[in-house]
Amino acid sequence: MTWLIRHQLTVRFRDCDPLGHVNNAVYLTYLEQARFHLWRAQFGYVAKPAAETGRRGLGFILARAEVDFTAQARYGDLLEVRLGLDGVRRSSFTYAYEIVNVATEQVVARARTVQVRFDYDAQAPVAVDDELRGTLGRGID
Repeated sequence: MTWLIRHQLTVRFRDCDPLGHVNNAVYLTYLEQARFHLWRAQFGYVAKPAAETGRRGLGFILARAEVDFTAQARYGDLLEVRLGLDGVRRSSFTYAYEIVNVATEQVVARARTVQVRFDYDAQAPVAVDDELRGTLGRGID
């Protein structure tokens, strides 16, 4: 896999459950942080409330997320979320991820998400055109 981005973050106390390791639901937030960091670089993405613009326009919507946990992460660990483009279809694209403990290089989790290009005003999927396809494959590292 060619990684488009390597986004580092430190595990916060609030990320952990009573057993002392990162709660499983928090990993989806880690994936989201990496995606939005990538989209800011690729698209200049800044979320704007519909009340500001009157229209919501084109964007992306998360259609699927899957995570395989392979090790525990704990408070204070420095993690690196690696994100790569795994495929593009008619109106969707798939990202693959690895979350790695930077100190040990141990893979903590592997994940995949499917995003759909979406017209928020029409509430319908939109085809991924060639320009978008090229942008999606452009890394920032």
